[in-house]
Amino acid sequence: MSRITMPPTTGVTRRSGKPTLRTIADIAGLAVTTISRALSDDPVINHETRKRVREIALQVGYSPDRAAQRLKTGRTNVIAILLESHEEILGYGTSIMSGIAAALQGTTYHLIVMPNLPHTTNIEAVNYIMRNHMADGLVMSRTEPFDPRVRLLMEHNFPFVTHGRTELSTPHPYVDYDNFTFAYEATKRLIAKGRRKPALIGGPMQFSFGSHILHGFMTAVREAGCAYEIISEIDLDHPAGAIRDRIARRHREADPPDAFMCGGEVCALATITGMSDCGLTLGVEYDIVAKQTSQLLSAIQPKVETIYEDLTATGEHIGRILRKRISGETDMDQLQMLLTPQPPFSGGAGK
Repeated sequence: MSRITMPPTTGVTRRSGKPTLRTIADIAGLAVTTISRALSDDPVINHETRKRVREIALQVGYSPDRAAQRLKTGRTNVIAILLESHEEILGYGTSIMSGIAAALQGTTYHLIVMPNLPHTTNIEAVNYIMRNHMADGLVMSRTEPFDPRVRLLMEHNFPFVTHGRTELSTPHPYVDYDNFTFAYEATKRLIAKGRRKPALIGGPMQFSFGSHILHGFMTAVREAGCAYEIISEIDLDHPAGAIRDRIARRHREADPPDAFMCGGEVCALATITGMSDCGLTLGVEYDIVAKQTSQLLSAIQPKVETIYEDLTATGEHIGRILRKRISGETDMDQLQMLLTPQPPFSGGAGK
């Protein structure tokens, strides 16, 4: 198949009036249909041509008539991200959306946020987006092993990418962080420090990442043959105050742990506060290894060992994969990505 290549152009001058496809075509020296296909990321159009057309569109301030496009193509040029409110990861929504927006830059797509309201279920939120044709693709997080949202979207062949995996037999697009390796390496680090009894404050077990963290922790302690504890009554979804109080209460009970594997920064800070309330000092009587997704933890508590998860990069991968899926890609090798924690695992951001 031949590809259309655009002749070189010089600087672009913004013109008066609302820029149209004809405006870009006149500047580029190409047909309006070629400009339209280039802005739609049609692979028939040469990559350099698509890039240059997007640059011209940006420079002249072109904004597509979305209502007309929807009538003509049936597409909304919208990507929706379904967010749930939780304290588990600092800056989660901002970082993920920033990455997705970067992946969509220069395309006709724009991003909207659809909050999953407390009085609605996950499946209702997904149904609402599909039923009202609110987006061409959907991003979801906090997957369950047999997630009903994923089943519904696959049944309707609706393009989506999950941040997280499932255990469904039919493969689907996802980007995930290897929480098994994170928990395994974090726990090994605690054991290497000579701590006798590491404890886990893990994720909610209804979500896939919770079971991955638990499996990584258990693999490490069983290999070492050491004592361990899974802190009861709390997980990463609990408020910081509840985690603090539970940790303080546990220390006052018999045979308390002397190390903690924390799946998030809020959890780590709450644990430090709880231990401090009992008169204990981080790095002396106990240690923590935690997942870090922002700079807050290392700024406040530089003695905490951390393993970094780059949520902005994750968002970029999600955005690129979703664009492929919307364009018709079905090869799961191109639509799935597992991000593995990279050594060295150290204090601070630990990139």
